[in-house]
Order: sequence, then C-alpha cells, then structure tokens
Amino acid sequence: AAGKQLMVTLVIGGAASGKSEFAESLVLQMGTLPRWYIATMQPFDDECRERIRRHRKMRVEKQFETIECFTGLEKVTIPEKGVVLLECMSNLTANELYSPDGAGAHTMEAISRGVDHLIQQCTDLIIVSNEVFSGGTDYQGDTLHYLRTLAAVNRLLASKADRVYEIICGIPVCHKGEERKG
Repeated sequence: AAGKQLMVTLVIGGAASGKSEFAESLVLQMGTLPRWYIATMQPFDDECRERIRRHRKMRVEKQFETIECFTGLEKVTIPEKGVVLLECMSNLTANELYSPDGAGAHTMEAISRGVDHLIQQCTDLIIVSNEVFSGGTDYQGDTLHYLRTLAAVNRLLASKADRVYEIICGIPVCHKGEERKG
C-alpha cells in the first residue's frame, strides 16, 4: 500500500512458548510478498542440520525465502523489499559473542547496526527472541554474560520496535503498540 508505514515488531517468549508460530502468523496475515526469513541457527551437528532442513521445507510452503546469517547482520542484503522475519536473536547473540567471526565485546553495537540496516531494506520487520531469566538468575560465568547480553539486546530491540508481544503458553500479550486484530 502506498505510504504504508514500516512496522517493527518484537516477539519474545520462553522456549516452546509458541513465539515462532505467532511471528509467522503475523507475517502471513500481512499478505506481503516477498517474505524473507533470516535464519541465525548454525548447523553444528546432524540433529541441527535435520531441524534446519525441516524448517526450510515448512517455510517454503509458506512462501518464505531463507537467508542464512550467523553473524554480521549488517552485511545482509535483502534482494527485494518485502517483509522480513528475523529468527532468532538468542542464536544471533550467542554467535556474535562466541563465534570467531562474531563481534565479541561489540555484540550490542553489531546487532543494533544490523537491525537498523534491515529496517532500511524491508516493508516490515518481525524479530523473534527468547525471554531470559524466567528460569531464575542462578547462573555464572559465560552463561550469565550471555543472558545479560541477550537481555540488553531485547531491551534495545523493544526500544526500536513499534510493537512488542510476549508469548505466554501460546497466548500473545501486547506490551507496546497496537495489537494486530484478526
């Protein structure tokens, strides 16, 4: 639609909360093509590769084109303007923190630049991330550093987002912006 405002949506939830399904349903409701899926999960083993293969097949059926990005989101070029689903910030944050190709201590800045770069290229951006610390706060060392970084990334993304949804047991709760009807 002419003059349509770009919408940035953050969808956050715990493991197996239904956040991915909800984010995909938002994309499908928009009806916009093309649909770009930025996948951040690195295939470390056969189980990961099989999961990625299954997810790719499911996305093709929903008319998503997959772009893999493990680190360096700011280098991603979207071939044609459309809606972008970025999944998942928890993987991207871990990759940036710990991968030899990652941003390391500059993870926050790299992710912020990457998201801004995507916003310039798409009609709508939906970002999926994990809710952190709901399992408690008794973590140490690298795990605590990762969780604190992901929490900071989530706060940053929430500040950039027009809408923020938290998915609890499959139920979306809108914390910021207008809830999408229908």
